[in-house]
This record gives sequence, structure tokens and C-alpha cells, in this order.
Amino acid sequence: MSIWQAIILAIVEGITEFLPVSSTGHMIIASSFMGISHLEFTKMFTVNIQFGAILSVLVLYWKRFFQTTDFYFKLFVAFLPAAIIGFLLNDFIDAMLENVVVVAVSLLVGGIILIFIDRIANDNTREREISYFDALKIGFFQCIAMIPGVSRSASTIIGGMLQGLSRKQAAEFSFFLAVPTMAAAGGYKLLKTYDTIQAEDIKVLLIGNLVAFVVAMLAIKFFISFLTKYGFKVFGYYRIILGLILLGLLASGYKLDVV
Repeated sequence: MSIWQAIILAIVEGITEFLPVSSTGHMIIASSFMGISHLEFTKMFTVNIQFGAILSVLVLYWKRFFQTTDFYFKLFVAFLPAAIIGFLLNDFIDAMLENVVVVAVSLLVGGIILIFIDRIANDNTREREISYFDALKIGFFQCIAMIPGVSRSASTIIGGMLQGLSRKQAAEFSFFLAVPTMAAAGGYKLLKTYDTIQAEDIKVLLIGNLVAFVVAMLAIKFFISFLTKYGFKVFGYYRIILGLILLGLLASGYKLDVV
């Protein structure tokens, strides 16, 4: 992977990590179009640059992380399902990361859900206290995003709205939950592959994380404003169109699977 390829993937990650469109799915698609070999380092890179993206949450919402211990306990409860299921199904999840068909179908199905989610879960403009049970249920919704193309952001925001949270409150809790989840996923992947990392790879990782951090800062500000005003429909239509394009390319014999 060249530095320019890493920068492009980091831009894709920064834009899509907190939007309900699937950052992993988009990075798989981008890797496929750029012909990046799907080696262990590539898999690790696509997970590790999420460190940069989640750092943007810590910077933008740093005051919220100096709250009561109750805030951290609820994040821990929400984090537990993904930590346990992700550890148990790690190899299966890795295998799915190589399948563009899974991404295309997930984008399509998820897009249909997003179009109707505002009707299913009416937006509650009044914020309320998130209970531990709410946090646990949102944590299980997050597990759905282990399927590439589903979107961690979409699944957790929808999970929050189905508990009666407002769009803004559900989105912000999704951002906060990304911090322990992505840190654990990135740290685990780094631990598994650190002995294969070369000196040049470290440079690529650092640049990728820096770019993802800057782009994610801008994406979060845009997303909160857009979501509050317009809801999910635009993202739903985008996912459907992209999913159909991918399925059409695959059906025509175009080679999209990572190599």
C-alpha cells in the first residue's frame, strides 16, 4: 500500500465512520477499485485508522468525557456485547471483510431500512436520561455492524431511536460508544499483527490516522446538523444506489473482490 492509497482510504474512513453508510464497506470498495492487495497489513490498516477518527470524538466532545462515572459505566455496558461477540467471531468477521457481495447487499438492505426508520421510530425532540438497559440494547444493535456494509453508526443510532432517544442524542451516544469499541478493535488487530509491521508501515499508519482525524472532525459537525434537520432518507437513497451499482458491476462480471 502506497502513501497516496493510504491517504485516500483515510479520507474515506474519516468521511464515513460517523455517517450511516458503513466506513468498512466503503474502504473495502475503495481498496478493490485501487487494486490494493488484501494482506494482513491492509486488514489491520482499515481497522487501525479508526483510531484517528475516534480521536476526533474526544477532541470535539472532551467536556462530555469529564462527567460522572455513571457515563463510563453505561458506555462499558453498551460496549460489552460487541467485545464478547467480536472476540468469538473474529475469524468469521475477517473472512467477510474480503467479500464485496456482502457489502453490496448490506448497503442495499440498510438503505431501505434508513428510508423508513423515521416513520418506525418517531424522533423524540426531548432528551432523556439513557438507562443501563437502553445502553445494553444499543450495544446489541452495534453487533449487527460486524457485517461489512451495515454501518456501526447506523445500527447504534437506530438502536437508540428505537429506545425513544432523539436523533441528536442517539447520534452522540453512538459517537461516544465508538471510542471504546474502535479502540479495542484497533488495539486487538494491532496486537495480532505487530510482528509483521515494517518501518515503512508505521509511517503509512501515522499519516492515515492523521488524515482520518482531520476529516472525521468535519464529518461529525456536518452529520449532526444534517441529521437533526433532514433525518436519514438521503443516506438511505445513497446506500441503495451504491448497493445496486455494486451488484450490477458484479453481475456483469466486473472483478471487485479484493485480491
